[in-house]
Amino acid sequence: MSIIYKYLTGEILKYFGIVMLMVIGIYLAVDFFEKIDNFMEAGLSFSKAFTYFVFKVPLIIAQVMPVCIMLAVIVVFGLMSKSNELIALKSSGVSIYYLLKPVLSIGILCSLLLFFISEVIVPISIGKANGIWIKEVKKKTLITSKEKNIWIKGDRLITHIKYYNPSTHAIFGITLYYFDEGFRLIRRADARKGLFKEGRWFLFELIEQNLNKENGNYNISFREERVEQLDLLPEDLKRVIKKSEEMSFKELFAYIKKVEKEGYDATIYRVDFYAKTAFPLVCTIMCIVGIAIAVREKIKGALAFGIACGIGMAFLYWIFYSFCLSLGYGEVLPPFIAAWAANLVFLCLAVFCLLNAE
Repeated sequence: MSIIYKYLTGEILKYFGIVMLMVIGIYLAVDFFEKIDNFMEAGLSFSKAFTYFVFKVPLIIAQVMPVCIMLAVIVVFGLMSKSNELIALKSSGVSIYYLLKPVLSIGILCSLLLFFISEVIVPISIGKANGIWIKEVKKKTLITSKEKNIWIKGDRLITHIKYYNPSTHAIFGITLYYFDEGFRLIRRADARKGLFKEGRWFLFELIEQNLNKENGNYNISFREERVEQLDLLPEDLKRVIKKSEEMSFKELFAYIKKVEKEGYDATIYRVDFYAKTAFPLVCTIMCIVGIAIAVREKIKGALAFGIACGIGMAFLYWIFYSFCLSLGYGEVLPPFIAAWAANLVFLCLAVFCLLNAE
């Protein structure tokens, strides 16, 4: 490794660490003041709240790493431009594309690190954080099993939901168990599908079994549609179901196969599956964007303006990336295209800016 490469690598990693610590600190401070009242109302200790925020750190790192590495590249090249180091290198015959090699190497390493964090660490840490928030802070009685089946314990009522589709607020494979004060089963209702409309749950293709207290037998009846009073909202189900970021790459793939094999729609999870492979690459793309911004003539001597441009580019990427994912969730775009479209567009934009950087 040449002296120039060592210098660039060291400076980029130094500012990357500084920016990362600043962003994590701001993120945790805002989240702390937003949620500390909930912890106090739940009567939890400060150590429990501290544990919750520690478990959220890996997710924060995974979310802000692309922006941090881009800002680090902009700061390093901006300072080099301001001190005329880039002019000295150019006058010595060093091209901008020669300086791109260590930046790309760092970007690729960050992409691999981001994939590792998202695949190995985040599913464990965010699962524990959500467990503290749902069970100990919100005092929810909803429980999700490893097979993603949802069990809800209420007042002499146990509800089992086999699958929940958050995009349509639809539940499938619903079973309701009603008990009397002696915990004797007095009614069971099985429905193929349920929809949340107008603030109520509508169950379809319902089979009811009601206990006849005189002879101890169950009377069976069939209904095409029935309004059922369930003590839960779609927001409750969204909080309790195991989210894609809580599942590893392998676990999410197995879950998609299981859901589709049972005949349910797994479009949302398939989009998230491809997003798990697409999002880490944004670190490399943002490195190219950062160097393309920092070496342009209009940015020289205006480091703050360069940082603002970088933040603006990151914001545009996130908006476009989220928009494409939404189109994928709505089945407007195929899952693979929805997850990779933002990367392809911004990679082309970054390469175009870099080709015109000289």
